[in-house]
Amino acid sequence: MLRQIILNTPPWVWALLAFLIYRGLLASTDRSIALRQTLIMPLVMLVLSVQSTVAAFGLSAATAPLWLLCFAIGSAAAWLLFDRNSVAAQPQRGSVVLYGSWQPMLLMMGIFLTKYAVGVLLALQPAYAQQMPFVAGVCALYGSFSGIFIGRMALILLAYRQAQAAAPDSAVALGLQ
Repeated sequence: MLRQIILNTPPWVWALLAFLIYRGLLASTDRSIALRQTLIMPLVMLVLSVQSTVAAFGLSAATAPLWLLCFAIGSAAAWLLFDRNSVAAQPQRGSVVLYGSWQPMLLMMGIFLTKYAVGVLLALQPAYAQQMPFVAGVCALYGSFSGIFIGRMALILLAYRQAQAAAPDSAVALGLQ
């Protein structure tokens, strides 16, 4: 049965997995990137999470509030757990230095594996889409993962804004303004 599941998985799913592994490996090393690049993966993962929830269960009085609640909890967890020393803003260059972490890889794999498992389970047992414990668990996972990604992105943006606010004196001294 596992063989059939793997063989019936569309090729684009494996391409997406390869891309996410690549991005996760990049995130494990220190790198300097443009600020706008820090928005890409959190927004992609947010869209993937929302699309997955809506495709599997629709927007209902049960799914939307639960997803939003878990999104808020995930965002709050990111604010509490994210190491603020893992990012150094460079507003004069329009970039940030992100120190290597396996957290993004774990989050991306969490969303991917959840989406894959849900797809397989719903293909094998479509009735699960109507069972509230299953729906609630999946919505909670999707919302939490997305919240953590977006919360981490918000902290990076905050660090950048704080460095930007502190930078005018040094920018004037360097003749940049």
